[in-house]
Amino acid sequence: MQLTPEIIASFLKENPSFFEDKPLLLEDIAIPHPHGGRAISLAERQQLQLREKNKLLESKLRELLQFGEENDTIGEKVHRFSLSLLAARTLESLLPTITLGLREDFAVPHVALRIWAPPAQITDQAEFADVSADLKSFAEDLTRPYCETHVPFETASWFGESALMLKSFAVVALRSEYAFGLLVMASEDAQRFYPEMGTLYLKRIGELATVALMPFVSQAPDVA
Repeated sequence: MQLTPEIIASFLKENPSFFEDKPLLLEDIAIPHPHGGRAISLAERQQLQLREKNKLLESKLRELLQFGEENDTIGEKVHRFSLSLLAARTLESLLPTITLGLREDFAVPHVALRIWAPPAQITDQAEFADVSADLKSFAEDLTRPYCETHVPFETASWFGESALMLKSFAVVALRSEYAFGLLVMASEDAQRFYPEMGTLYLKRIGELATVALMPFVSQAPDVA
């Protein structure tokens, strides 16, 4: 029977004590260095493999620690945002609290908010300006934050003269039983919001804004 690498490998797996019975054989085995032409012993090769595995594990650990620190930082910002919403006792104080909180704490340079549910009390706040039926329908179908390089329908016009400079957007529906508004964040950086990004914290921000706004709007749907 001709020996093949597969047969040898299978034999060594089935006989793990083979080299224990023949320790001197290990000293005679030489294999190529993984990063050079010289030959090294099997034991040296194993040490190199262990070092490389350790480096990989250390890199993964540093990456996990970095992600953990970043999540802690974002979590703290969301907590402060929550407290600021709780402290807003009127609609007139709540609306700027939402937009300013996102600009100052989350460093989102441009924020726009529109609400089409009728306010519980008469108000002339710009956030209650009319929006199109198509946009309301889009919001109703929006089940997760929408992150793209463009925004639907008339949304870009909410940013005035800055609209031409904006290159990425995050659109979050405000909804209770139905969608009653949109929160839109925008940036001049094309990589700030992108389709593949994680949206957990965007979703939570939308939920917090929704709960804060609900006492100040009618719960009857308005999709006309």
